[in-house]
Amino acid sequence: MGVIPIVNENDTLAVAEIKFGDNDTLSAITAAMVKADYLFLMTDVDCLYTENPRNNPHAKAIEVVSDISALQADVSTAGSALGTGGMSTKIVAAKLATSAGVTTVITRSSKPGNVHEIVRYLQRLKDTLISSPQLDRGSDAKSEDVSDIPRAPLHTRFLPSATPVQSRSFWLLHGLKPHGTVYIDQGAYSALQNKAGLLPAGVVGVEGHFGQQESVKLAVVEKRSSSAIDGDFVHHGEEPKEVGRALVNYGSAEILRIKGVRSTQIQSILGYADSEYVALRENISFFQAPSRSATPSSLERLAHR
Repeated sequence: MGVIPIVNENDTLAVAEIKFGDNDTLSAITAAMVKADYLFLMTDVDCLYTENPRNNPHAKAIEVVSDISALQADVSTAGSALGTGGMSTKIVAAKLATSAGVTTVITRSSKPGNVHEIVRYLQRLKDTLISSPQLDRGSDAKSEDVSDIPRAPLHTRFLPSATPVQSRSFWLLHGLKPHGTVYIDQGAYSALQNKAGLLPAGVVGVEGHFGQQESVKLAVVEKRSSSAIDGDFVHHGEEPKEVGRALVNYGSAEILRIKGVRSTQIQSILGYADSEYVALRENISFFQAPSRSATPSSLERLAHR
C-alpha cells in the first residue's frame, strides 16, 4: 500500500494482560507475522558498537551481524529516555525477527530518511549480486563492482536466518506465554528430533501449574540426576537446558502422575486416556541452533565494502 507501519505500544492504555513490555519485542512479532522484508529498530545511536562510543573514542561500529549468538557488543547504554527498552531488547528483538526470516536494522531515529536510503542501498547490493553471479561462487568483490553504489547511512544489519521458522512454529515459540515447564530426558529429546511425539515415558518432571492445551517450556535433563520431592521437581548436576515449547494434552497434575510410564498405563492411572502422547509432535517447536557458516556470503562481503 506504499506505507511503512510504525509499531508502538501505548503505555498509557495498555494493561498487564496485553502488555508486551517493550516496543522492540512487539515490532519483531508483528514483522514475523506479516512476513515483512525489513524491520527497523529506531534508537538514539547510529548502530551497535564494540564498546560505548560516548566513553571510548576507539569503539568500532558493527555494521553486519550474521550470528547473533556470537555477537559481542556494548549494550550497557540504557537507550533513549523516550523508550522503554535499551539496546539489549533490540538485540533480543533482532534475534526473534531474523529467526523468522526478517532482515533487521538498527539505526538512528532522529534521521527517519535513513530507512529509505538503507533499503535502496540493500536493493542495489542485491541487484549487483544477481547481475554478477560470479560473485556468488566465492570470488571476492572488487572495488569497481560496488563503486557506483552510494554508501548507506551508518547502521547495523542483522542477516535473516537461512532456514527461517514457519508460522505455526513461530507462534508456538513466541506467540504464547508458557505456564510451566516439562522436563524430558535425552532419549525423548532425540525421538522428538526425529519427528516422534512426546510420550509420558520420556518425561522426568514438571514445574508450574497448567492445564490441557496450554503452552509449556520444554527442558532437557539427565534422567538419573533428577528426582521429585512432594511433587516438586528437584534437579542435581548440570542445569536443565530449555530447548523449545509445546502445547500439552494433559495438565501438570496429570503429567506428574503419568511421567515415566508407558502410554498403555495412562488409562489405569488416570481413569481415562485422552491421548497416548503428552504432546503431539505438531504441537512442539524447538529453538533453532546457529546454522550459519562462519564464511561470509558474497552479499555480506559486498556489504562490508
